[in-house]
Amino acid sequence: MNRRVITGIVSALLIIVFGLTLTQSCTRVDAGHEGVLVKLYGTGKGVQDVSLVTGRVWFNPFTEEVYEFPTFIQTFDYDAFTVNAKDGSVFTVDPTISFYVKPGASPMIFKKYRKTIQEITQTTLLNYVKDAFRIQLNQYSTEEIISKRQQFETEVQNTLDKALQKDGFKLEQMTSGLSYPEEIVRAVNLKNRAVQQAMQVENELKVAEAQARKKIVEAQAEAEANKLRQLTLTPLLIQQQFIEKWNGSTPLYGNSPVFFKNME
Repeated sequence: MNRRVITGIVSALLIIVFGLTLTQSCTRVDAGHEGVLVKLYGTGKGVQDVSLVTGRVWFNPFTEEVYEFPTFIQTFDYDAFTVNAKDGSVFTVDPTISFYVKPGASPMIFKKYRKTIQEITQTTLLNYVKDAFRIQLNQYSTEEIISKRQQFETEVQNTLDKALQKDGFKLEQMTSGLSYPEEIVRAVNLKNRAVQQAMQVENELKVAEAQARKKIVEAQAEAEANKLRQLTLTPLLIQQQFIEKWNGSTPLYGNSPVFFKNME
């Protein structure tokens, strides 16, 4: 094989390698994402040489790499865990959080963690969530958590948001999924049942009192009616009623009716 043939083969290989390098040295950062261009070699070996890129990015695939960080709101539902209140009661928390990467914070996040958002969400952010609930729950007794639940959840959310913002994240929303201890649930149910029974008894007493008052009113009305009848019952009225009731027949035996009787 002569030198010209060898040179041609080498040139062809170089063209192929160059073409493959070009196809792999350009990427596009999608909308809703921030790109992080990382130099794989250098004094910091990727720790210091990090820059923010957007749109179409050209890079050297042998010495550089591009990571994409989503900037849209993401929601993550964590597994349930338990936390103790100030008085020792054990509460179950089943939290869900919605968050996003603050604009321009992707390089800082990568420098600190060298992980993807998915990995950070399942490790570091989970620890922040647990710490926020632990810190706030330890300041409340069981009774206070029940009576001031909204205040408690607001303080947890504020604590978590402050921790996330230090790392370049912003908390959008949080639901605690807080569950009370079984003994507390039973006590609340018993209390509610007692209240319902007391209300039922009170209603029954009100009904009985109303019925008794009704009977008294009816008796008083009947007595007043009888009194009026006695006042209006005169001898002439009785004779008139006697005549109106008489059918004209006379008894076969005994005395004939007297139309005007002495009622005195």
